[in-house]
Amino acid sequence: MLFSSYIIMVEELDMTRIPEHIAIIMDGNGRWATERNKPRSYGHQAGVETVRRITSECVRLGVKYLTLYTFSTENWSRPSDEIAALMGLVLTSLEDEIFMKNNVRFRVIGDIGRLPIEVQQKLRETEEHTAKNSAMTMVVALSYSSRWEITKAVQDIIAENQGNEKVSLRPEMITEELLSKHMQTNFMPDPDLLIRTGGELRISNYLLWQIAYSELYFCDTYWPDFGEDDLQHAIYSFQKRQRRFGKTERQIEENENK
Repeated sequence: MLFSSYIIMVEELDMTRIPEHIAIIMDGNGRWATERNKPRSYGHQAGVETVRRITSECVRLGVKYLTLYTFSTENWSRPSDEIAALMGLVLTSLEDEIFMKNNVRFRVIGDIGRLPIEVQQKLRETEEHTAKNSAMTMVVALSYSSRWEITKAVQDIIAENQGNEKVSLRPEMITEELLSKHMQTNFMPDPDLLIRTGGELRISNYLLWQIAYSELYFCDTYWPDFGEDDLQHAIYSFQKRQRRFGKTERQIEENENK
């Protein structure tokens, strides 16, 4: 019955209101593997297959930006063998097929300098090779955390001003627009929808600046089991909500009726 209800919701999706930008916290790989008496790396490998499926489905639905929380700055504290396996997985999963077949551009955000040199090179090569693809942009957050990003944005603003002898930095010069321009994500709009799989109800230091008005969707499904129908269900939930951006329900309805 659950599957049939998904089918009904897919048919009811409003294709004119597909989120432009979907961000996903891909949680549950390790627990998925543990429940199968497999090493955590087995779960991460299965998670890569889910990335392929969800990427294709996002392109099919008309999503323009898909941002995936892949490895946080906090993840550096994990066991060294798991980190090594994850870095190896990054290298092997950045294949042309997923991007060229779907006309997807690849971008990366995060403290890339902490990654192994060969991983950094592969990331840059993939960015360059897919630069002209236009159906969708997939953004991978690697060695990323939102507090790191915001801190770095402020540091960059101060550093830029130190080289300007004519203008000294004043408090009123620090605006939302200035900070946004110095964020890692300055090339894309803020997420419309944030999805977290795996059953946890927290944001985990992910895009804190950018999700100020994003709709949040949490599900119990582990990332390796997250399928096209789960994505469609999340979008269906998004479309049933009224995004107010600080306004009242009446204001929104009056504006829609104009």
